[in-house]
Amino acid sequence: MALIPLQYRLDGPAHAPVVLLVPPFGTTMSVWEPQLPELTRDRRVLRVNHRGHGLSPTPEGPYSVEGLALDVLGLLGELGFGRVAAVGAGFGSSLLLWIAANSPRSLDRLALLASASRTPPMHHWARVADRAREGGMEAVVEEVTLPWFTPGFTTDAPEVAALLTDELRGVDPVAYASLCDAIVHMDQRDLVSGVRVPTMVLSAAHDPLLPPGHGRRLADGIADSRFEVVSGAAHLLAVERADRVNELLREYVAS
Repeated sequence: MALIPLQYRLDGPAHAPVVLLVPPFGTTMSVWEPQLPELTRDRRVLRVNHRGHGLSPTPEGPYSVEGLALDVLGLLGELGFGRVAAVGAGFGSSLLLWIAANSPRSLDRLALLASASRTPPMHHWARVADRAREGGMEAVVEEVTLPWFTPGFTTDAPEVAALLTDELRGVDPVAYASLCDAIVHMDQRDLVSGVRVPTMVLSAAHDPLLPPGHGRRLADGIADSRFEVVSGAAHLLAVERADRVNELLREYVAS
């Protein structure tokens, strides 16, 4: 399986412990900007872009969660980072769950935001993939971004919502469709009990895409886990409630 050289960026003190940040599909590494001031105080932060996002290549499909996770592992190996703390969001966190179960020595601590161990049956990612292939990203922007923020945040911070929406428009539609294909039938429930990495699971109280019940079930299956619900946020809780998420990450991941 060929590894894809993902675009990445390093910020923070050069010799500090490393924290890896893996974004949700459809967003780029800039989604983590609200976390940088806190985490880079005493951590070296590694951010990545998924296939077809930013300057990361767009190989032909099909894609798989395993293959996407190996992209991340390959980058860690290339950079010589043997053991890192890691934070994942949305379905991007599924890659970290795979790594935690299959390469546990790569991770020191884990935080999973707006995550689930399986794709809910009511999700329509196959339809989204078809529409992206046929009409480009503009054909799916409205549906994909709808769960990202609460209406109040969109009203109060329209420039933030607009920036992330524009970045979604810039994603390669073929890559995005292949990512959607990879998660249509994703089911990692058999991996969860094998996770031995200390894990914090954060769910957003108003996430219509992956409501808190998904996070609670995920945390319940991990032996050394902590579960928190973040109020006043939808799916992109690290953007909408950066204050609370940063507090929890500082306490758990970067302590």
